Amino acid sequence: MPFSLKQLAASTLILASLSSFSHLAQANITPQQSAAILKIFADTSVSDFREFLGKLSKSNLAGNDQLAPAIKSFLDHTPLNAEQQNEIHRLLGIYARVKYGAAASETLRELVAIPTVNVDGVPQHDNPEFIKIAEKIKSLAQAFNLNFRNVDNRVYEISLDGSGKELVGIHAHADVVPVTPENWVLQDGTKLDPFKVTLVGDRMYGRGTEDDKNGIVVAMYAMKIIKEEKLPLARNFKLLIDTTEETSGDAIPYYFARNPTPDYNLALDGGYPVVIAEKGYGTVMANFPLRAAQGKGAEISTLTGGLATNQIPSTSVATLLSDQPAELAATLQKAGDDFAKRNGGDFSVAAKADGKQVRLTVTGVSAHSSEPESGVNPVARLLVFIHEQDGKGLFKHNQITDAARYVADNWGLDYLGGKLGVGYSDAFMGPLTTSLTYVGQDAKLFKLAVNLRVPVGKTTEALQSEISQKIAAWSKQSKVAATFDYSLDAPMYRNPEGEWVKALLAVASENLGMPHTFGTSAGATSVHELPNGVQFGLARPEVKYTGHNDNEFKTVEQFLLDLQIVTEMMGRIGQLPKL
Repeated sequence: MPFSLKQLAASTLILASLSSFSHLAQANITPQQSAAILKIFADTSVSDFREFLGKLSKSNLAGNDQLAPAIKSFLDHTPLNAEQQNEIHRLLGIYARVKYGAAASETLRELVAIPTVNVDGVPQHDNPEFIKIAEKIKSLAQAFNLNFRNVDNRVYEISLDGSGKELVGIHAHADVVPVTPENWVLQDGTKLDPFKVTLVGDRMYGRGTEDDKNGIVVAMYAMKIIKEEKLPLARNFKLLIDTTEETSGDAIPYYFARNPTPDYNLALDGGYPVVIAEKGYGTVMANFPLRAAQGKGAEISTLTGGLATNQIPSTSVATLLSDQPAELAATLQKAGDDFAKRNGGDFSVAAKADGKQVRLTVTGVSAHSSEPESGVNPVARLLVFIHEQDGKGLFKHNQITDAARYVADNWGLDYLGGKLGVGYSDAFMGPLTTSLTYVGQDAKLFKLAVNLRVPVGKTTEALQSEISQKIAAWSKQSKVAATFDYSLDAPMYRNPEGEWVKALLAVASENLGMPHTFGTSAGATSVHELPNGVQFGLARPEVKYTGHNDNEFKTVEQFLLDLQIVTEMMGRIGQLPKL
C-alpha cells in the first residue's frame, strides 16, 4: 500500500509521543485563543484536519511563538516536542467542533428522542426502547467505521484499537431517570417535551442532554475523528455504554464477568476537571403497611415524590378526601403560607379544593439527590407539614401520617443527618447528605426512601449500624408499624498518580479556565469499583447540575466544549508513551 501523507503525519505524531517527558507539557492555547480560532472558521468548511491546520497557518493567530512552529512541524512531517504535540491535540479538539459540531448536536437530538426509561416489570435488556437505541448506536458506529458489539443488550461496546496492550475504558450510559411531563414547564409557561430536544436560547432542553446521552455522543465523535484521521494510538479504547446506571447497576458487572476489565477507566458522567473521589451511595427504605384510616378529619389517600431514589422532584402532592373540602383547603392554605415563611420562604404550599378532594402541593426546586443543596426538597417539606397539621387533629391516621411522623421525628427538613444525629463531614469530600426522594405505594406498602451520599470518615458498617439503631429506638418508642431496608456502598478515593491523570487535569482545566486541582463528587458512577477509575466531566462544578431535574438541559456551548475536550483527551491519552 502506498505511504500516504496522512499516514506520514500520523507516524510523525506517534514518534514524537514516544519521547520521554521530563515535565508536564502544556498546550499553551488559552480558551480565548480557542474562541478566536473558532471565529475564523465560523463560516468556513474544512474537509479534514490537515486542511484545517493549513488554513489556520495562514491566519494571524498562527503567528505566535508557540503555535506556528507546532503547525509547521506537523504539516512538514518533522518531529514535535511534547508541548507542540499537545498543541496539535488541542487543535484537534477545536477541529472537532468546526467539523462535527452540528452533526453531533443532531445525533444528541436523535438519542434523546428514544425514551430509555426503566419500566416496572420489564428487564432493561428486554425493553423495546433499549433495543431501539442499541440499533441506533450500532448504525452510528458502523457509519463511523468503528467496531460495535452489543453484549446481551446490557452494555454496548464500541472499540478503537491501538498498537499496545493497555485498555482504556470510556464510560457513559444510555438509560435516563423517569420524568413527570407536567412539570416540564419553563417560567414563561412554555411546555416542553422531555424526549424532544428543544432549543431555547443556548439551552438544549431534554432528558439525557446532561445525563448522559451527551457523553455517548461526544465520545463516539472523538473516536470517529481519530479513526478517520488515522492518528496512531499506543493503546486501545473501548466506549462502554451502560444500560442500568440509573437503576439496578447490574449491567456493568454482567459485562465484566464476561470481558476484560480496562486498565484505566474514565466516566464521562460526573464533573470536571478530574474527580478522584466519589461518595458512597446508600438508601434507607421505609415500608409502612397500608391500613384503614382511623379517627376524625380528612383522609390522605395518596402522596407523590421522586420517581427514583436518586431524584429530588420539583413538586410533591398529597390528595385528601374531606366532607368539607373548601374549608379544609382554606385552613391548609393559611397554615401552608405560614409554614413556608417559617422555613426559609424558598418554596410554596398550595391547597385547592376539587369536589370532595383537596390537592395539597408543595413546590420546591428539583435536584439530583447527590446535590441536595442545589434544590429545595418538596417531599420532606410536605411530610413535615402534614405531621404539623396532624398534630392539630386535621387528619385521620393511616400509613401516610405514619410516614409523616417518621420523617418529622428523624429527618426533618435537614439534609445533613442532623435531626437523626448521624451527620459528619470530610474536609475534601464534604458532608454526609440525607435526602427524602422516592415515594411509592403498592398493594401492601407505602414506601419512602432516604438517599444517602457518604464521605470517608466512618465505615459503612458503622454508619449503617448507627442509623438503624436510632430508627429502631424511634420505632419502639413511637409504636409505628414499619420495616426498614438498608443498603450502603463505600466511598471511592483514588491516589492520583501517573502521566495519564496529569494529562487529564491539564486538558480539562486549560480548556475550561479552571483551577488545576483534582475534585470530588457526591455522585457515584460506573467506575466506582474499577481500577484507575476517575470522572472526566462532563459537568462544571460551579454550575448547577440539571441531570435528574425537571427541565434538564445542556447548553450548546458546553456541549461543543465537551466535544472539543474529549477529542483532545482521547488523542493525548492515546499517544502518551506511559500512563
